[in-house]
Amino acid sequence: MSQKLKLGIPKGSLQEATINLFRRSGWIINVNSRSYFPEINDELIECAICRAQEMSRYVENETLDAGLTGKDWIAENNSAVHVVADLVYSKVSARPARWVVAVPYDSEIKRIEDLAGKKIATELVAYTRRYFAERGVAVTIEFSWGATEAKVVSGLADAIVEVTETESTIKAHGLRIIHEMMKTNTQLIANHRAWENTEKRKKIEQIALLLKGALRGEKMVGIKMNVPQDRMDQVVAMLPSLKSPTVAPLYRSTYYSVEIMVDREIVRDLIPRLLENGAEGIIEYPLNKVV
Repeated sequence: MSQKLKLGIPKGSLQEATINLFRRSGWIINVNSRSYFPEINDELIECAICRAQEMSRYVENETLDAGLTGKDWIAENNSAVHVVADLVYSKVSARPARWVVAVPYDSEIKRIEDLAGKKIATELVAYTRRYFAERGVAVTIEFSWGATEAKVVSGLADAIVEVTETESTIKAHGLRIIHEMMKTNTQLIANHRAWENTEKRKKIEQIALLLKGALRGEKMVGIKMNVPQDRMDQVVAMLPSLKSPTVAPLYRSTYYSVEIMVDREIVRDLIPRLLENGAEGIIEYPLNKVV
């Protein structure tokens, strides 16, 4: 590659999760607290750290070739970038976060239409303004620098638009959700010039492939077991593998070795059933990547 790929890493709440994801994908990113340009063990990539809220602007104007940011901040900046991959991960859970409209629990406001003439506090100002305008609901939108939930509690706003994964913070402040505006997750994005560059596109696609493989591997585990020949059909029928399981006869034995990959969430129920149906010597092991 004649030029290094300039890759943006999101600063803030997603930074640690992003660096961990890259580590599981094969890239070690070393961040110095005094530098915005961390080292990476790939001579074809140079990294820069910037806030997720600004990432899509830097990618769009070609300061960066590619970067990771939320779908919400791409929408907020109305950025014309190429979305390479959806990467559902966060500091809390492996599910998309939601931007919601919330009001005090005892408020008479039930629908967003009831907010006509009211004041809304949010960090997602531009998108919220467009969202309500498209629905013909005239509201005043004010930018919140943080502690957005407290704006309603203190009477500084009638409602808030805030991002949530578990709703715990919203409920803890005595608020209730009346509307969901959008689901958001991390996305790998690139500017159109970098995407049209053959060498840079190949590197971006490599990053997308391995990041998605690491995320998929996090959700799955491998299982190996020994199964007697006369119980093979019923055991194999129970296995929810990606494809047919790998089966091999054991040396000088009436047993077979069976190996599969399954969703991590079902293992706790699957293993007891396998034992009940004749499987023995069950081993569960983690998967670094599934590609």
